[in-house]
Amino acid sequence: MSAFRPRLASLPAALALIGALCTPSVHAAPVEPVFQLAQQEKPALVETLKDLVSIESGSKDIEGLDRIAALIRDRLAAMGGDARLVEPTDIYRMEDTPEKVGKMVHATFKGTGKRKIMLIAHMDTVYLRGMLAQQPFRVDGDRAYGLGIADDKNGVAVILHTVAILQKMNFKDYGTLTVLINGDEEISSPGARAMLTKLGAEQDAVFSCEATRVTGDRLSLATSGIGAIALKVEGKSSHAGSSPELGRNALYEMSHQILQMRDLSNPDTGLKVNWTLSQAGTNRNVIPAVATAQADVRVLRTADYDGLERTLQERVKKTLIPDTKVSVKFERRRPPLEVTPAARALAAHAQGIYAEIGEKLAVYDTAEGGGTDAAFAAAATKAPVIERFGLRGFGAHSNDAEYVDLNSVTPRLYLLTRMIMDVSHDKAGN
Repeated sequence: MSAFRPRLASLPAALALIGALCTPSVHAAPVEPVFQLAQQEKPALVETLKDLVSIESGSKDIEGLDRIAALIRDRLAAMGGDARLVEPTDIYRMEDTPEKVGKMVHATFKGTGKRKIMLIAHMDTVYLRGMLAQQPFRVDGDRAYGLGIADDKNGVAVILHTVAILQKMNFKDYGTLTVLINGDEEISSPGARAMLTKLGAEQDAVFSCEATRVTGDRLSLATSGIGAIALKVEGKSSHAGSSPELGRNALYEMSHQILQMRDLSNPDTGLKVNWTLSQAGTNRNVIPAVATAQADVRVLRTADYDGLERTLQERVKKTLIPDTKVSVKFERRRPPLEVTPAARALAAHAQGIYAEIGEKLAVYDTAEGGGTDAAFAAAATKAPVIERFGLRGFGAHSNDAEYVDLNSVTPRLYLLTRMIMDVSHDKAGN
C-alpha cells in the first residue's frame, strides 16, 4: 500500500513541471517530474500486477471478483478518491448472462479545474477457478506472466499508478477524474454497460486501458461491434425408416435457413456474419424435431444492427418445409466504437507526447475484429473516447502464454499521465 501514499512535489520539481507544461508537446523532451515518477513507479506497478493476478477473478467467480474489487477500491480510497463498490442493477440479459454479475469499482477524484476525464478497465478474466495454482504470477526477464495480466489486469495497474503519479505531484487541475473498473467485460458487460454509457456521456475525454500489442505501441479509435444470432427450428419427429413422411425434418429446414442467410456479410461496410454452431436430432433413426444454429456478427457501424435485424426477420418467413416453426433472436452484445474527429485530434496529441520520450505511437482508426467497453462509454457522447492505454501485452485468453512487456511500463504511465494533464489544461486539441 505504500506505493499509493500521496506526497507533495518539491518546489523545484513543481517549478520545473510548470515550465515544461508551457512547452508545446511537439518538442521532443520529456516533462519532469512526470518522466521521473513514471520511471520510479515501475517496481510498485509490478507488485500491483502480482497482487491483481494472484486473485482469481473469472467473470462468473463472484467471490474472487469481490476480493479484487475490494482491493482496487481500497487503493483508490487510500489516494483520496471517493471510492465505492457498485452492485449492477440494470442488467442486459443475454444467452450466457449469469444470474449474478460482478460489482463495479467507481471512484471520483475532485479537482480545481473544469475538465471531466474518465479512466476505464476491467478486472474479470476468462479463466476458471483453480488455474492459478498451476500458473502463478512470475517475472522472466522483461516479461511478467499471469492469467489475465494482459487482459486486463495490466490496465487496472496502469490506472492505479497513473493516479499515484498525479497524487505525488499534487496535480488536481482537472474538474473530476473518474475511475470505473468493471467485473463483467469478458461476458459483454451486461451489468456495467448502462453505467459506462451514463458516465461516458458526462466526460470531456475517456481513456480505456486495454493492452496494446507487443509488436508496437498503438492507440485505437475504432473497435468492432459484436452481435449474435440464435436460430431455432421446431418440426416433428417420426421414425426415419418406416414413416419419415409423418415427420417434419427440422434439420432440413435449418439447412435451408442457413443457406438463405449465407450472404448477410457486407465487405463494403465491414459487416461480418458467420454461422459457427449447429445442433439437431437425438438419434440416427429419428427425424429431428428440433434444430438450432448460432452465428457470430461483427459490425463497424451501429446502424448496421438495425438493417441486419430486419433482414433476419424477413428471411425466416421463407420456409422450405410446411408446418415447421422458425424463430430468430438477435443479441446486440456490443456496439462498435466509431471514429470521431475529436478522437482523431486527441490521438494526434498523444503521438506528440510519446515523441517527448523518443517513442513512436501508431493510431489505428480501423477496427480489428474485437470489441471493448470503450464503445459503451462512447455510445451517448461525441467527446473523444480512445482505447489501448494499457501496457504492451500478448496471449490474452491463451491459458499459458499471457504476459506484459515490462519495458512498456514507464512510457505508458508517462503517456496516460500527460494526457490527463493536457486535457485538464485544454492543451490536447479536444
